Amino acid sequence: MKKLIFSMFFLFVCAQLSYAQQTAANSSTISRTPSEQEIINLSKDKWQWMADKNVDKLDSHFHEKAVFVHMGGFWGKEQEINIIKSGGIWYKKADIHDVSVNIIDNTAVLLNRITLLAVVGGNEVTNPFEVTEVYVHQKDSWKLASLSFTRLLTPPTN
Repeated sequence: MKKLIFSMFFLFVCAQLSYAQQTAANSSTISRTPSEQEIINLSKDKWQWMADKNVDKLDSHFHEKAVFVHMGGFWGKEQEINIIKSGGIWYKKADIHDVSVNIIDNTAVLLNRITLLAVVGGNEVTNPFEVTEVYVHQKDSWKLASLSFTRLLTPPTN
């Protein structure tokens, strides 16, 4: 029960942060720091590595203690790598509509509003998602510590 309450609270906070970031992004030209741009570039690279099933790049990109939250469950790095390698989920193409990033000390939180074309269990599906990515800075590099998908009720407008 605690997990359910925490998950619902987390999703609510993410939706609120997303709306605030989207509103700010739409109302002015965004000036990004080099670190913010680095995180955005890493995220874009990650989507491409996932599409290419490049598990070697993903293995070095994912933190050893990373967690992945999907519509059907949650798991760690090893299972995510195995799912990608086996084709259990093939992230064919992520169309990114909005992106925001906030850096707090050695942690970066990136929000992506995407339309994801994927093959899941042999079936091609397209879903609109708000994706939360959490990165930690260690030993002069950023590692993905968490990747969470929240399915949106309506597709992105742009």
